[in-house]
Amino acid sequence: MSLASFRSGQAFGVLAAVLALAITPPALAQNRGTSPSAQPAPQTAPAPADFAQDAALTAKTILYVKGSGTWDKAFDIISGSFRKIKAYLDKEGIKADGLPMTIFTATDDTGFDYQAAVPIAEPPKNPPRGEIAVGHSPEGKALKFVHRGCYDNMDNTYEAITNHLDDKKLEAKDTFIEEYMTDPLKTAEDKLVINVYVPLK
Repeated sequence: MSLASFRSGQAFGVLAAVLALAITPPALAQNRGTSPSAQPAPQTAPAPADFAQDAALTAKTILYVKGSGTWDKAFDIISGSFRKIKAYLDKEGIKADGLPMTIFTATDDTGFDYQAAVPIAEPPKNPPRGEIAVGHSPEGKALKFVHRGCYDNMDNTYEAITNHLDDKKLEAKDTFIEEYMTDPLKTAEDKLVINVYVPLK
């Protein structure tokens, strides 16, 4: 599979949808209409220390909304899911216990299946109903890649990941995870940080 094709032209919309919602870190902005500067940032390859780190994913209790959609609607779909989770957290007085993530369970050039997830310390006493569910994030052996820079260069990172997997003859599961570390609305374009976890078979 080509991870690069998953994100072609869509990195900005999906990541902005997640990061524009104040679910975990207090600094995350809530103004959905704001976008990062349109000025292009220089393209840079991931630094060696950020590339292909061995990682052992530990299952975390998560609240999530799952669904599917097309890339041209990714912003609305992902942001809508995180709004629902945030509303439930606020109503129940539950604090997130980690960074928001998108677990992509299937993707192709036109669309994706996903779980928009927020880690919590323990299952809620008042279980959610409807679209929100309680579950666990993926666990097991994975490779961690760190994207640093503007969204426009996200596809370069996925292309590098694909090339690395091919070169090392590694087989990835049909899942990958993006964990959002920084707020694009308050962070300089070349300082954005997104962890990408690629579970291995």
